[in-house]
Amino acid sequence: MTDESRTGYTRDKFRYWNRGLDPVDGCNTRNEVLLDEAAEAPAVAAGCKLSEGEWISYYDEQEVTDPGKLDIDHVVPLAEAWDSEQTPWSPARREAYANDQDSPDTLIAVTAASNRSKSDKDPAEWLPSDTSYHCTYAATWVGTKLRWDLAVDEAERQALLGLAENCPATVVSYETVST
Repeated sequence: MTDESRTGYTRDKFRYWNRGLDPVDGCNTRNEVLLDEAAEAPAVAAGCKLSEGEWISYYDEQEVTDPGKLDIDHVVPLAEAWDSEQTPWSPARREAYANDQDSPDTLIAVTAASNRSKSDKDPAEWLPSDTSYHCTYAATWVGTKLRWDLAVDEAERQALLGLAENCPATVVSYETVST
């Protein structure tokens, strides 16, 4: 556990929505996540312009058919990652975090409203409105923190321990990042 510090943080220090995993497909990270998480595949036009399709927002169970009404959420927000760095990250590591598609847990499609509600809050300050998702959310949060070697403050730790009491069958899984 450690104290967190937002000193020096600005969102633009994280280069997000780069060319994605497949730099030749014309899709950025955001659209690649949308394609990967679609319950019904969207139409893809030139320049990876997405339309139609269907998604279920993890945080509020809303069915969404317009990709423009979805945000790609960093489960552990960029500001929280900044606050929780054990040692200062390089620009390359910040970009790798902001576009991490190697773990299905770092980036998820959710309604814009739920993402705005969450903002940069940790589990001590915010939980998804879909209570059936709380155990998965807590495990995803912890797995992402472990994956990226991010610290946890005391309030966050207590909130996660409280969630864990109600999630005896939930397993946290992750692979560490070497970037």
